[in-house]
Amino acid sequence: MGIGDASLTGIRVFREVAARGSLSAAAGALGYTQSGVSRQIAALERAVGARLLERRPDGVRLTAAGRVVLRRAVVMLDEADAVGRELAGLAATGGTVRLGWFASAGAVLVPEALRILRASDPGVTVVSREGSTPILVRGLRAGTIDLALLAAGPPFRAPDAEDPPLVLEVLSERPLRVAVPAGHPLAAAGHVDVEELRGLRWIAGQSAAGERLMGVWPGLGGRPVIAHTARDWLAKLRLVAAGLGVTTVPPSMADAMPAGVRLLEVRGGPLELRRLLLARRPGRPSDATERLAEALRQAARPSERATSGTVGSADAVG
Repeated sequence: MGIGDASLTGIRVFREVAARGSLSAAAGALGYTQSGVSRQIAALERAVGARLLERRPDGVRLTAAGRVVLRRAVVMLDEADAVGRELAGLAATGGTVRLGWFASAGAVLVPEALRILRASDPGVTVVSREGSTPILVRGLRAGTIDLALLAAGPPFRAPDAEDPPLVLEVLSERPLRVAVPAGHPLAAAGHVDVEELRGLRWIAGQSAAGERLMGVWPGLGGRPVIAHTARDWLAKLRLVAAGLGVTTVPPSMADAMPAGVRLLEVRGGPLELRRLLLARRPGRPSDATERLAEALRQAARPSERATSGTVGSADAVG
């Protein structure tokens, strides 16, 4: 027996589990019960004669056999979906692209790229969703998304260790900045020395995956004073505008500053660069995927405001 003896339903369920990293999350996405998902996975494991998932306290992880089956499953399901579209008479349309993006990319970059794409290729449909880097990488591997925008900081490691590696393209590389209230004493100079950041009140929060503290300047040492915590970037920036603290700002948020916020360059310490990456699976992308990729490239090019270093009361740059 082999994967060819499994049902397409079972293969789709397996792909969703691989993409979401847990049986319960896959069940919620598919509208199944968790026991129903478990039965489909068990049937697929019997068909291929191998254990595909390792159950862990924080979800599931693919075994070596699971990674092999996933690669075949993605090919099979893509082909089945293509046949379905052709039979439905949809082959002549511009195509659909599934895009994943990290949280702050949704403030400016993603809407701008979709505006560009709509003007240049109105026949291309984009379905998008936000997620943390681990979730987006799993989605790429499982074939549930076609392109992913990822944020990366030093030392700029690959987002996963799977083989073959994902295709990564650096769309931009720009420094992290600090947002302060427009009336703050540090705001006048347009830049700040890293030593002046010590002792400030910070507005921070955990990353989407709970991996690290976001919003505090890296490497300050000691215990930073956390005045407020929030995961949502707009909430952080509104708190800054209200004079309640300061926060770091990733390059993707630089053009989304509310009134009353000033962005500052940080000098005197290691340059905290952040890369914007476009990631996809190996292989030739579809025409629609490449069109969206080009729109993302255009949207990611730093604007004149974003590189000039000037900030107004209602507009900000990064």
